[in-house]
Amino acid sequence: MSGLKLENVIKRYGDVQVIHGVDLEVEDGEFCVFVGPSGCGKSTLLRMVAGLEETTEGKMSIGGRDVTHADPADRGVAMVFQTYALYPHMTVEENMGFGLKMTGHPKEEINRKVAEASKILKLDEYLKRKPKALSGGQRQRVAIGRAIVRGPEVFLFDEPLSNLDAELRVEMRVEIARLHKEIGATMVYVTHDQVEAMTLADKIVVLRLGVIEQVGAPLDLYKDPDNKFVAGFIGSPAMNFVDGTVEDGKVRLPGMGNTLVGTDVNLPANGTKIIAGVRPQHIKVEPDGDSHTVDITEALGGVSYVYLNADNGDRLVIEAHEDDPMPKGGKVGISFAEKDMMVFDGTSELRIR
Repeated sequence: MSGLKLENVIKRYGDVQVIHGVDLEVEDGEFCVFVGPSGCGKSTLLRMVAGLEETTEGKMSIGGRDVTHADPADRGVAMVFQTYALYPHMTVEENMGFGLKMTGHPKEEINRKVAEASKILKLDEYLKRKPKALSGGQRQRVAIGRAIVRGPEVFLFDEPLSNLDAELRVEMRVEIARLHKEIGATMVYVTHDQVEAMTLADKIVVLRLGVIEQVGAPLDLYKDPDNKFVAGFIGSPAMNFVDGTVEDGKVRLPGMGNTLVGTDVNLPANGTKIIAGVRPQHIKVEPDGDSHTVDITEALGGVSYVYLNADNGDRLVIEAHEDDPMPKGGKVGISFAEKDMMVFDGTSELRIR
């Protein structure tokens, strides 16, 4: 297996630039996830790694080899698509071995590699079936098995779970994590689902408009985001953001009951506009308060997500528990620890530390 390195990679379609000078290194055996909203460039970047999109400028290396302009077949990668891309007239066994057959590998070697992959993916009993006789999750395992059989240096996954229902998504997420642990391969995975990113990745690359916003381990991005975009994208439910101003070395927050909150960050001058961020899990309910009106409650069993409207029109979501009094339409107050508040510049939206 090998690592992946991108140096000042740029992609243009005519006069439109969609990838803006990306620098990235994925270590050998690392599970790297590209995450971001629709249109951020994550799938385009993955297709560039695969050789399915031409690299306009920059350099791309796999295992130390320059593959910037190499054909897809010569890059040492295997891609698993969102749509499975299985041949409907072939059996599972034939689908998994087809790539090796086309490159002239001996039948004995093909059979051995298919058997190894089917054992890893628990597909032995389905080898003689055709795709139409399989569930969505089973088809995706066949597509992954086809990639394993090729023995690539880097595995590429393009939103492979987006066509599955919720239960199957969880099941397949566990399967992919187990697969990575078992074979130790370098994997690059694209998703718009930050839960998938958080649970699968060794390293997350957060993209927006073709630019890397931040790279890091999942919990590092959650606990220490560089800007408001990353803070709001990583974590579920999303972080609450409230506009405020600096006043006497503290933060005045009209959307938090007009409270004046102290903080140990290096705040700018008095009167400067800032944005305060607090995660739903860190906001506590104060039943005797009256700064917020309970609007909607999403009961999930042990916890509920409660949407609150502030008197100034701001909206918050908090994580509540069964014993929290939360009548619909009732008035409550809120509180949070100063250490749990992040502060962002009101103009650049960069984190103030």
